[in-house]
Amino acid sequence: MTESRRIVVAQGTFDILHPGHVHYLEESAKLGDHLEVIVARRTNVDHKRPPILPAVQRRKMVAALTAVDHARLGHPSDIFVPIEEIDPDVITLGFDQHHDPSAIKSELDHRGIECEVERIGPYEDAHDGLFSTREIIEAILERYD
Repeated sequence: MTESRRIVVAQGTFDILHPGHVHYLEESAKLGDHLEVIVARRTNVDHKRPPILPAVQRRKMVAALTAVDHARLGHPSDIFVPIEEIDPDVITLGFDQHHDPSAIKSELDHRGIECEVERIGPYEDAHDGLFSTREIIEAILERYD
């Protein structure tokens, strides 16, 4: 008898890893047996400033996290191609990611991919500290500008 795994996909830019990223990936991993992470290529980051770190470096950092079973770079032009290849049971979205879950679900349905779309909650331990790439960059600029 073949044992089936529940595959979860998380995705993001992951520029300058921080505790918010770790929280997102650890919580995503709890939703299944295998966590695949898709690291966005610079060409697909159009909702904010492009990442500082090269995609290969960001992928390598994400892959080093304990919660991650496999990390890969996204497709250069179609963000759903890796989803089709992985065929996940769940796609997770970070607490503050810009993606619209209903738009993602609609595209998944259009492509014949059956999976859940879940948004991960906020990082509750975020009392004191910097928990977004934007905040980290702003603090660096303030300190060294």
